[in-house]
Amino acid sequence: MSKTQKPLAGLKVVELGTLIAGPFCTRIMAEFGAEVIKVESPDGGDPLRKWRKLYEGTSLWWYVQARNKKSVTANLKHPAGREFVRKLIAEADILVENFRPGVLEKLGLGWDALKADNPGLVMVRLSGFGQTGPYKDQPGFGAVGESMGGLRYITGFPDRPPVRTGISIGDSIAALWGAVGALMALRHKEVNGGAGQVVDVALYEGIFAMMESMVPEFDVFGFVRERTGNIMPGITPSNTHTTRDGKHVTIGANGDAIFKRLMLAMGRADLAESPGLADNTGRDARRDEIYGLIDAWCLERDEAEVLAVLETAQVPSSRVYAAVDMFSDPQFIARQMIESAKLPDGKDFKIPGIVPRLSETPGSTEWIGPALGAHTDEVLQSLGYSPADIAELKAGGAI
Repeated sequence: MSKTQKPLAGLKVVELGTLIAGPFCTRIMAEFGAEVIKVESPDGGDPLRKWRKLYEGTSLWWYVQARNKKSVTANLKHPAGREFVRKLIAEADILVENFRPGVLEKLGLGWDALKADNPGLVMVRLSGFGQTGPYKDQPGFGAVGESMGGLRYITGFPDRPPVRTGISIGDSIAALWGAVGALMALRHKEVNGGAGQVVDVALYEGIFAMMESMVPEFDVFGFVRERTGNIMPGITPSNTHTTRDGKHVTIGANGDAIFKRLMLAMGRADLAESPGLADNTGRDARRDEIYGLIDAWCLERDEAEVLAVLETAQVPSSRVYAAVDMFSDPQFIARQMIESAKLPDGKDFKIPGIVPRLSETPGSTEWIGPALGAHTDEVLQSLGYSPADIAELKAGGAI
């Protein structure tokens, strides 16, 4: 456990979220000291508890996604359950939710009602298409946001359909925008004496904001970026190559001086000194030739030799890591990116470290994702509910 005051200590955050976008947003806050109270349905809680690999019936992902959070249960279909949540939000600095737009309004927990209770509240609203516009009522998960935001169209190889990136990147990027927006809104409130406000994040817009030069290139030149596999057109060479022992190595030698060092390391002084290859324009015009040469060079060597030669030549490169590589890698170990924790039964297991690294007030893991409703009584009591009140809420199905 951390003994250092964390940067978000003193902030109270309520999470009305499930799965990835909302919970990942609040996970960041919890890692850096905010008191995050996650409200879950008493009927099983967040579905993420049962996603992917389960240990003794609970997702290992859950233990990471909900670390440092408190779990309370509330039945939002029950008036007393909604009243509990409304009282909780009235004392919060931040509310993060990822319901479809309009759902909280129907429950009496919309922005106007919550703002009346708590004028300083910052409400982060994560949804597929945002709180306004003709698509706002449509369901939208990360895959939809990645497709509409432009990422899926350019991901993959030109002769095959678009592919996903391997993780739910659309949800996670939206979560990051939500966390940034919440902290900006808090900064405004503290510095300018302003009231709270809504931070409206659409999953497709979170992706769209990352799409580099796509918009001006299309507007000015009518250029539509297409799928190009592992290469970066116009920026050569940058690609992934297969070694003799069947491993994969990524090489980024698209800087002019770096390309020269790569060619010298490969024994091709003629190409290193060629005026026609001195810049990206010239190299890109001959990219098939260049990539063919690098492919052939890598196929004649095992991964270890390729990486050793490139390291000596100071050419940016890396093996393509699987989890097994990360666990033993000295860089991951030195920067504590693989942490040790204990499962509820006492079994040791590894979890990812905290990002970013703050020099004076770092984040840390205080506890792993809790059991469903583990903190319900504690939180209710902090709001003034008596043991008899709590028993009545439980008996009535409100919590």
